[in-house]
Amino acid sequence: MNRFIGFIKKEFYHIFRDKRSLFILFGMPIAQIMLFGFAITNEINNVDIAILDHSKDATTKEIINKIAASKYFSIHQFIEKEADIEAVFKKGKVKAVLNFEKNFSKNLIKENNSKIQVISDATDPNTANTISNYVNAILQNYLKEQNSGVVQAYQIIPQTHMVYNPELKSVYMFVPGVMTIILMLVSAMMTSISITKEKELGTMEILLVSPLKPFQVIVGKVFPYIFLSIINAIIIIVLSIFIFKMPVQGSLFLLGLESVLFIITALALGILISTVSATQQTAMMISLMGLMLPVILLSGFIFPISSMPLPLQIISNIIPAKWFIIIIKGIMLKGVGLQYVWKETLILLGMTVFFIGLSVKKYKIRLE
Repeated sequence: MNRFIGFIKKEFYHIFRDKRSLFILFGMPIAQIMLFGFAITNEINNVDIAILDHSKDATTKEIINKIAASKYFSIHQFIEKEADIEAVFKKGKVKAVLNFEKNFSKNLIKENNSKIQVISDATDPNTANTISNYVNAILQNYLKEQNSGVVQAYQIIPQTHMVYNPELKSVYMFVPGVMTIILMLVSAMMTSISITKEKELGTMEILLVSPLKPFQVIVGKVFPYIFLSIINAIIIIVLSIFIFKMPVQGSLFLLGLESVLFIITALALGILISTVSATQQTAMMISLMGLMLPVILLSGFIFPISSMPLPLQIISNIIPAKWFIIIIKGIMLKGVGLQYVWKETLILLGMTVFFIGLSVKKYKIRLE
């Protein structure tokens, strides 16, 4: 046991002595959580738009002022004719043009019907769709204010209530996904590189014939990364709560246990990667390219799995990140307990056993 503890201490010394490893372990997670939290968002703010007002009456001015007063839009310029619209879009600054028809106020009073054309730059379809929805919401709010005293014979008024994320903050979606990506990449990549380094230098065989048992050698190589990954998880959760105001509706203890389980799953996957990698570069490429793209694309982090073709939905089931995102969103946003996420927990546990089993077979480790 003393030899085993000494071996673990030696691994800690190696990690803390390597500044590049420390940067990957702690610098990259903090940078990623900040970037995803602040820079990557589905919301729009201060989007530049242009106005083409053929009517220029009191009603159009009132609507324009209401749009300008919102935090979502900033009026970049007023244009005089429709021929200028394409030139405005080509400059790349303006993302939408609001085109008010002639006699807007007169048509609204006499015919109870006026038209505003919303022309959006659809090179970014999501932003274009969001701009259109925001403009429609502002116009509906304006009509509601103008018709506050009018009672119609029949009215169907939908009342929308967003559960778990009433303000529709995109950070609530990105933080769990980023936490999953960081823990998966850091844990799997660092573990695979660490073990592959011993193989590349030719010292793995020496370690395996040392007084330490082969299983103790692998556990000793992995244990420091379990400890450091847990610190990473704590840092991410603290940043999420205090900087991005991410709620934790469920049990912090359960969240911690599930995070540790996922970290062990990622470490087991890292050990498996090391069995098929002869060099550190190979291990890094497999960890980055073989894990990052599936985690981002097939875990439900950004794109809903239900919208994918059936073959991809089936493949997504073997991605550990998919199940951890379900767990972490359930605990943090919905406040669920183990009785609601036990299936996902068992799947992660089964994947961990499977990865370790393959690695043990490859390294011919005999558990005693």
